[in-house]
Amino acid sequence: MKKTITDQEASLLKSSHQIRVRFNEVDSLNIVWHGHYIKYFEDGREAFGREFGLTYLDAKNHGFATPIVKTSLEHQLPLRYGEVATIETTYINSRAAKLMFSYIIKNDQGQTVCTGETTQVFTNFESSNMALNLPDFYKVWKQKHGLLHA
Repeated sequence: MKKTITDQEASLLKSSHQIRVRFNEVDSLNIVWHGHYIKYFEDGREAFGREFGLTYLDAKNHGFATPIVKTSLEHQLPLRYGEVATIETTYINSRAAKLMFSYIIKNDQGQTVCTGETTQVFTNFESSNMALNLPDFYKVWKQKHGLLHA
């Protein structure tokens, strides 16, 4: 009998990625402009994809795009020019044909500066029609990681 892991265990599917705040990312107050945090989320998703074999190119090679349909974030502390931040990206398992991730961005003192979530759907790369069922390649990926619900 194949073991299916719980949603809590699935939350262990996470990636950690560090970035250094660049000069062009800060405003006149020397803090990161709020819009760059969404880019940091993307940096985290890309690092997750490389680590776990679920990149944008993997989706494209199977005929799918994965546009973001929902983003939420909460700012708690500022990041400043030159600081090293860690982006923790956690996969949120779902039965639906979508990708969901949560994020925690921490400064170099380990303090949480921003949290958030994104939701992406699968669309046919040629027609832009949204997939209502799990694409086959995504189903295989979920099986490989023990995430496919019975």
